[in-house]
Amino acid sequence: MIKYNQLHKFGKLSCVCLVTIMLLISCSGVKDGKVLYFAHSLPMSHPVHKGIVAMKESLEKKSEGKLQIKIFPDGQLGTEREVLELLQIGSIAMTKVSAASMSNFAPEYQVTNIPYLFRDRAHLFRVLEGDVGKKLLESGSEYLLRGLCFYDAGARSFYTKKEPVRTPADLDKMKIRTMNDEMSVNMVNALGGSATPMAYGELYTALQQNVVDGAENNIPSFVTSNHYEVCKYYTFDEHTMVPDVVVIGTKFWNRLNSEEKEWLRYAAKESVAKQKAYWEETVAENMKVLKKANVKFFYPDKNEFSEKSKPVLEKMMGNAEMKKVIEQILAN
Repeated sequence: MIKYNQLHKFGKLSCVCLVTIMLLISCSGVKDGKVLYFAHSLPMSHPVHKGIVAMKESLEKKSEGKLQIKIFPDGQLGTEREVLELLQIGSIAMTKVSAASMSNFAPEYQVTNIPYLFRDRAHLFRVLEGDVGKKLLESGSEYLLRGLCFYDAGARSFYTKKEPVRTPADLDKMKIRTMNDEMSVNMVNALGGSATPMAYGELYTALQQNVVDGAENNIPSFVTSNHYEVCKYYTFDEHTMVPDVVVIGTKFWNRLNSEEKEWLRYAAKESVAKQKAYWEETVAENMKVLKKANVKFFYPDKNEFSEKSKPVLEKMMGNAEMKKVIEQILAN
């Protein structure tokens, strides 16, 4: 017997699929498989969306228009999880999701969400653009989700409504919204907070209504979501550097010939460099917006947070395969 919540989820996903199919049918004059439908949940002002636009332009130039991308931003076709499911069944071709969301489909991605594993941005991208990153991107193929490249998503830090977070002790009894993945929940709980998984689209209202006391995210997302209107304290504890991942469904990937695959790889690689630059520019602009809005910034001793979050790392080290990957990352 199908439970109500399962039926509701299925019905919601079916509606998304129906909308997608209608969009596909309405786009005439293009041969099947030559246009890749790319859905994501971010607004068009976000630096990650700008990176996707750069990929689209590079691909269309490289292929002389033979292979194109049509972008659906702002969650038009569903949440990150819903869109990944659409990729798996072949309704659309591509998406951009957090590596944390990918870990719900391909467990290997969990390593990117371990707190304080990456020393800095340079270390992060040495890993992501090396052997470890390549293996991670390929690991999703088993689950019909092939990674193409990683985008910069900055460092995630806490922001709160009533009181600032200066030390882990300040998180005590605070309800903190997290992404819906085990690692994020474990991290917040280890630091002393009360992790509250919640859909990103519900967070603004939840903050307004005191359902949660705060959340954690990077600066551009803090600004584009308008959460700074409610939360006036931002703490640069930078507990994780979870990258974004550009993903293509294997059902679409396998329909591309070798030349088309090479065009797409080339465009993805070109877009990475541009997206990193967009990210830096956006953070600088966003800091001006936040200062004007009277957001107060705090720069705590990260060692306190790192020490208290160690149980998350230790738990992951208990898995032999994960331990091998973690040691590779630490040695990089």
